[in-house]
Amino acid sequence: MNPQHLGSSLDDYLSDEGLLSQSESVAIKRVLAFQIAALMAQQRLSKAEMARRMKTSRAAVDRLLDPNSDSATLITLEKAACALGMRLQVSLG
Repeated sequence: MNPQHLGSSLDDYLSDEGLLSQSESVAIKRVLAFQIAALMAQQRLSKAEMARRMKTSRAAVDRLLDPNSDSATLITLEKAACALGMRLQVSLG
């Protein structure tokens, strides 16, 4: 372990290593995938029905729900939100 990071936060470490932005993006994608899957389960919505509502393929829904896939675009996320009766909200902070 590098002594310069002793006592620092994880954010400090990731920032120093140039990984903070990428780590935050991955975390956001995983949370969105989890939320979409949870709403689908709550609404008893199959992947096939979700794909139909989004006017896309089942494979695209699989990618959307895969927390390790980084292929989701804002347009795809908006389609998913609409298919679930929700609205996607994006903000800068």
